[in-house]
Amino acid sequence: MKIQTGLNQSLQLKLQTLPNKPGVYQYLDKTGKVIYVGKAKNLKKRVNSYFNKTHESARTRMLVKRIEDVRVIVVNTEFDALLLENNLIKKYQPRYNVMLKDDKSYPWICIKKERFPRIIYTRTIIRDGSEYFGPYASPKIAKILLSLFREIYFFRTCHYDLSEGKIQEGKYKVCLEYHLDNCLGPCEALQTEADYMSMIENARQILKGNFQEAKHYLKEKMLGFAKDLDFERAQKIKEKLEALEKYQAKSQVVHPSITNVDVYSIISDESYAYVNFFNIVNGAIIRSHTSEIKKKLDESNADILEEAIIELRERFPSTAKEIYLPFEVDFEIPQTKISVPLIGDKKRIVELSERNAKYYRIEKLKQTKIVDPERHTKRIMGQMKKDLHLPQEPYHIEGFDNSNIQGTSPASSCVVFRGGKPSKREYRKFNVKSVEGPNDFASMEEVVYRRYKRMLDEGETLPQLIVIDGGKGQLSSAVKSLDRLGIRGQVSILGIAKRLEEIFFPDDSIPLYLDKSSETLKVLQHVRNESHRFGLAHHRTRRSNSGFKSELEEIPGVGAKTIQNLLKKFKSIKRIKAASLEELESVVGLHRAEKLLKYFEENERGIDASKN
Repeated sequence: MKIQTGLNQSLQLKLQTLPNKPGVYQYLDKTGKVIYVGKAKNLKKRVNSYFNKTHESARTRMLVKRIEDVRVIVVNTEFDALLLENNLIKKYQPRYNVMLKDDKSYPWICIKKERFPRIIYTRTIIRDGSEYFGPYASPKIAKILLSLFREIYFFRTCHYDLSEGKIQEGKYKVCLEYHLDNCLGPCEALQTEADYMSMIENARQILKGNFQEAKHYLKEKMLGFAKDLDFERAQKIKEKLEALEKYQAKSQVVHPSITNVDVYSIISDESYAYVNFFNIVNGAIIRSHTSEIKKKLDESNADILEEAIIELRERFPSTAKEIYLPFEVDFEIPQTKISVPLIGDKKRIVELSERNAKYYRIEKLKQTKIVDPERHTKRIMGQMKKDLHLPQEPYHIEGFDNSNIQGTSPASSCVVFRGGKPSKREYRKFNVKSVEGPNDFASMEEVVYRRYKRMLDEGETLPQLIVIDGGKGQLSSAVKSLDRLGIRGQVSILGIAKRLEEIFFPDDSIPLYLDKSSETLKVLQHVRNESHRFGLAHHRTRRSNSGFKSELEEIPGVGAKTIQNLLKKFKSIKRIKAASLEELESVVGLHRAEKLLKYFEENERGIDASKN
């Protein structure tokens, strides 16, 4: 994806590592002020679209020019993103959020600032002191609430200026709404202002999420209609009660019962911890922040989370009287309840916080891999040492695999990884010499012996970890070779079985299972898969050549004409090996005869050594 030039390095890195998840993004200018908030089905595609094309709108071009940083909050669905976007717009009032992306404002319910206030549905906010509740993801929900208010209360719908003086002067007359029992006639002073405002307060509480009184009132009214055998009106009230309960459960990012709460979660690796913080007010997330904390010692997640909570509460002053955490912690905050949700909406909001911490970590790791590959490698090596219980970090890993078809053209491979990455120039191919027929165990024993016998003879440094492609059988065969060479305690070895990704260690019948997303497992799988690929390629080459090449072609200085003369005289490889120097000299000359005898003798000694 092509990104425009001129962006600061930090912003470029974030654009490359954004998650492909629904959520809300916030653009910040050089002063750290939020200048735009938007929602997206796919955060990475949407945010990057601002920077990889030329915009026709001059205002959009100006916005992009002022962006110095981007923050994202990941949510479960686009529906949640829509609601969260509006909560953040309401909180920050960004300069560039003039129109929403669908070219219309979201619906609000407004309690007008006037005497005997009206309650109206609107998509336009006028800052005249009126109260606005919302926004609502669906206009239907807002209209259901207004319909509910009209059913259970007696709010006026007229646009009269009901000042005390005009009412006393008798300027207004009651309208049809009064005669239909939809209004109590405040325009003619037939209803007191105090009585009217008590109804407004009840409606205000419903809009804030306090539903119990209204639900109790509706149930009583429903039962009253039913008792009077007015089942039609009772059914209408029942439908509005169900709609109200549905609204209460589903219309906000967080359940309305979750009010004025802070949520903290943590995930960590060998070197860093990531703590996410949500501030929830009236059932909506109004603030999200994730901190990266470098581990100094071997601190537990609980220790780090305790410190992070204190620091974040100082950084973001909160009036929350309750905190949700993923696990118990051994500390208390005065006048604040700390709880660990186990089920329901409270549990789900903690899980959402954990997912945001996880996505932030993935983003930071991708950035680190680009900017500081040495730190990235060191972190992975440290994690592997911990996960596999190794005595040292496995910067040098070697992997082995065997390939054959019904015992024909057996071949083996050794691949080398340094710092978790393939070092292809150090790969080695092996033609199995001492094994006849399909015997994976014996082939593994021979190849491992030959590899490390040569490394010891040449004074090379042994790897920190050997990975065998296979289960307990292949691993035991490889361990035999290490025992014969006397290096078993100098190098760690394990086997990885492909079917269930079981990891076997010597003298331990119980395999280790790593999380499928574990970076340690991914490195081991890469080593295993690479050794299999490289070995299979070598085996295919051998098999394709086996029809017209013989062992003689592997001898330096022996060409096709010489081989043809030898086979014409002796008829088989076995007879050539058994021939004397004089017999060979009579066919190929003294120089080539000596080469042949030397090769056969060295090959025989190598086979005997691997058998002993």
